[in-house]
Amino acid sequence: TGTPGAGKTQLATRLAEITKMKHINIGKVAAENECYDGYDEALDCKVLDEDKILSCIEADMAKGNNVVDYHGSDFFDEDWFDIVFCLRAEIEVLNKRLEERGYSEEKIKNNLESEIFQVLLEEARDSYDPEIVHQLSSNTLSDVESNLQRISTWIKSWHSDNDTDVDR
Repeated sequence: TGTPGAGKTQLATRLAEITKMKHINIGKVAAENECYDGYDEALDCKVLDEDKILSCIEADMAKGNNVVDYHGSDFFDEDWFDIVFCLRAEIEVLNKRLEERGYSEEKIKNNLESEIFQVLLEEARDSYDPEIVHQLSSNTLSDVESNLQRISTWIKSWHSDNDTDVDR
């Protein structure tokens, strides 16, 4: 999880490649399956139909071995996750990324405020056992590499501790 522009998709894509896990990009699933429930004019974005998304990913989530990529986390089944990472970015870095995406001033302001007030980190801590929620800096390519190494190591350790096949 993490504010839009924090680097979730970049990290999730690479992590799935390295670990041979399935990358579930919720935005992509929503687009492919038209999982929307309206349009938010103020934020210039479609409103996610959370129930429809959950139905679309339920079978994959039941199988396990997934990397889920989305900015929100409060509507997922708590039992689906063994660990949750919230990517955080410095405000200047995040602002530049959002400007490069062509976000409106209002949308940038909303996302920067979300980051400043740790809205998505707190949402994750409220939705899951706080012991499994971890925040990671995502400002530089070096941060991305460090995060990949850290998470990959955790996944290997989890598989070893739970006597499962890493390459399943």
